[in-house]
Amino acid sequence: MKSPVHRCRDVEHGRGQGTGGAGTTCLQAEQRIPISKDVITSSAASAMWFIRDACGIVCAVITWMLVLYAEFVVLFVMLLPSKNLMYSIVNGTLFNILAFLALASHIRAMCTDPGAVPKGNATKEYIESLQLKPGQVVYKCPKCCSIKPDRAHHCSVCKRCIRKMDHHCPWVNNCVGENNQKYFVLFTMYIALISLHCLVMVVFHFLYCFEDDWTKCSSFSPPATVILLILLCFEGLLFLIFTSVMFGTQVHSICTDETGIERLKGETGKWGKVPCREAMQMAFGGPFSLSWCSPFAGLSCTRSPAEHTPLPQGDIIEEDVIEIPFT
Repeated sequence: MKSPVHRCRDVEHGRGQGTGGAGTTCLQAEQRIPISKDVITSSAASAMWFIRDACGIVCAVITWMLVLYAEFVVLFVMLLPSKNLMYSIVNGTLFNILAFLALASHIRAMCTDPGAVPKGNATKEYIESLQLKPGQVVYKCPKCCSIKPDRAHHCSVCKRCIRKMDHHCPWVNNCVGENNQKYFVLFTMYIALISLHCLVMVVFHFLYCFEDDWTKCSSFSPPATVILLILLCFEGLLFLIFTSVMFGTQVHSICTDETGIERLKGETGKWGKVPCREAMQMAFGGPFSLSWCSPFAGLSCTRSPAEHTPLPQGDIIEEDVIEIPFT
């Protein structure tokens, strides 16, 4: 015999039937009203966010080392030995600006709360404080004991439920969610741009060295120069393909108002999707402007006061699905 909670969960997935035991009536799937994400705020909205995951930290360090390696080869192998001063200044300035923006976007994506739901708030007192309407449904995450708003999913690495979670990216050591998706998009875009820039400069430098003496086109020996350029070419090609695909995937997810995990789980059509233009404005923080391309937009040196109120204390509820009864 299934408990009312299990029966409610079956109805949610379209497998349940009619009425639960002990006088509990489960709503049909189309009658269920989930909690809006605006009802439950993040308790870490004004605090520094950093995930202590060994794999993610290693991947983040590797990301920085690869960018610094590209910086070393571009400056000391290709630009400084060049006889064309204007060529070196223009390409050096462009590459360093793109690299700086890429690393700044990486830091913002890594240290921004992606939209974490407060842990351990699944108490009767907290549910009563939400003042929900009859017929609304409360979902509890059994892993972090939090009340899950609509379109939130649990991340096993962050050990939290994340609003509009797209995926957990080890390269930024963080989830990509509602609050930091813009910075992840900018990170992939700028990495793709510097990768393309590197490839173009490597091709021109190889042609320049073939036409001139190899001993004069670089301050390193010819074998060392070739090895450094080949490694940079391989790195640039690999990350150009990878980040271009990720950038396109993220932009598509924003425009369709559908995260990667929602698409993977087949949860489409369970919410009212917004138009592409409105979704882009929500993700990037306003109407189209140059601030869309800036990882520093919205960054403040002053500490903002906490926007949440203390959670009512109480025991964690046992049920995973709770329906607000009709009166």
